[in-house]
Amino acid sequence: MRYETRSRSRSRPAVALAALAWLLLKADSPAARERPHFEAAAGHGVAAAAAAAWAPDAALVYVENDEDVNESGGAERWGYLFHSGALRAARAYCVRDGRILAAENLAMKYEAPPLPAGWIDSGAALRAAEDGGGREFRRRFRGAVRWMLLSRGAFQDRDPDRTTWTVIYDAPRSPSLFVMVDAVEGKVRRTWKG
Repeated sequence: MRYETRSRSRSRPAVALAALAWLLLKADSPAARERPHFEAAAGHGVAAAAAAAWAPDAALVYVENDEDVNESGGAERWGYLFHSGALRAARAYCVRDGRILAAENLAMKYEAPPLPAGWIDSGAALRAAEDGGGREFRRRFRGAVRWMLLSRGAFQDRDPDRTTWTVIYDAPRSPSLFVMVDAVEGKVRRTWKG
């Protein structure tokens, strides 16, 4: 009888330690560290306020995902690049969880036309890209969305003032697929591999 009591009392700390170890492992798992995903427009206001404090004439010129994009067009972090004509400088802001995670001046000269207001959000752009060949590319080549870039004039020789989302798909055994979506109309303008 005494032996059973001692075994039980010894097993309680062992069970407690095992439970504690499991909780610590679970808390340190990637799923536990995962932060909420949000579409690009949701972080723009925070970045724009910080940019206005940096330079009153700061204008948004570029947006890019800083973490993987999910199936809804959201990412844990988005990067926003602003340009100031008065300062002749550009400053990048990284937004996560509704806060500025990092702010950095660009060492290189980067002058680009400002993005007009009213651009479609990353979720709408991704849906258009998926319908425009992205879904088939992912299925056929086991690909994934790697980058979403919002800019004006990039990859466009014929209409340099057009604002577009460029959605870039990557796959292990295929060249990348680029799907350019008009950021105002939400229509696919062009696709190519490279």
